[in-house]
Amino acid sequence: MLATGVLMCRKLRGCANVAEPEFRPGRNHEPVWNTKGDQMGVLGLIAQQSGDLGGGKIDNFIVQPSVHRLNGGLVVASLLVAAVWLTVLAVKRRPFDRRAQVLVSLSQVFLMIQALLGIKLLDQGMGVVQLYIHYVGGMLPLGFYLIVGWIRFTDPIRRARVLAVLVDIGLVSAVMAYLIGQAYVNG
Repeated sequence: MLATGVLMCRKLRGCANVAEPEFRPGRNHEPVWNTKGDQMGVLGLIAQQSGDLGGGKIDNFIVQPSVHRLNGGLVVASLLVAAVWLTVLAVKRRPFDRRAQVLVSLSQVFLMIQALLGIKLLDQGMGVVQLYIHYVGGMLPLGFYLIVGWIRFTDPIRRARVLAVLVDIGLVSAVMAYLIGQAYVNG
C-alpha cells in the first residue's frame, strides 16, 4: 500500500525525490521497500511532496508515536486521580459530586484522544506488532464509562460506588495497555 502511494505520487505529481521500490519476488508480486526501517521518513516524504494525500487534510498529518505515548501517560494520570477521588467518595459513602464529574469528564476526553491517536498510528502503518490486548485494554475504560452512562441512578451515592469500581478496573486496564504499548512500541 505504501509502495502504491509513492508510485502514484511519482506518476501524478512527478515527485522526483521518492525512492523507487525494489521489485523482487514477494507476496502477490508487490513492490518491496528498501527503507532500512525508516518508515516514518518515507511517510513524511510522501505527505510533504504529494500535497493532498488521500484527498483530506487529516491524511497529511503524520503523528509521531511519542504523542500517543505522552497522551497515554495523561490517560493513566487522569484515571488515577479520578479513581482515587471516586474511591474516597465510595468509602465515605458520599454522593457523586461536581469534582468527580470533572475528573471523569477529563479522563474521558484523554481516552478519546488516545483512541483517535492510536487509530491514526495504525493508519500510518505503525503499531502492527502491537498485541491485541493493548487495544482492548486501552478501550475498556471508555467502555465502562459508556455502560455507566446507560444506567439510570436514582441514588448518587450508589452511582459513586459503581463508578469507583469500574474506574478502578479501568485504571488497571489502562496501566496494562500502557505497559504493553511501551514494550512493543516501534518508533
